[in-house]
Amino acid sequence: MSNSNGGRLVWNHSTHLPGLIPILERLTSYRGIQTITPAVIGRAKSHSPQLQLKVSVPIRGGFKLIARAGKTFQEVFILTELSKGELEEAIAQALKR
Repeated sequence: MSNSNGGRLVWNHSTHLPGLIPILERLTSYRGIQTITPAVIGRAKSHSPQLQLKVSVPIRGGFKLIARAGKTFQEVFILTELSKGELEEAIAQALKR
């Protein structure tokens, strides 16, 4: 039961990493992605010069991602029927655009 209009992006936090929302909006257009929810934001010890999105761990119905930019990270939860490899490919495409 794939939504032909793509997934949806949940706005439940007032703060997001700079540049993260446009990438997540592009991800919602991929078939198989139902819901994307940006979650907790925090400080990291190491510095990431540019925005990165990495698949972290599987969750029920999808995956947890870690977005990193500068010394800040943000958890992102994606409900999807895609495999880890397919999701990583979708993320790579969304980051390129």
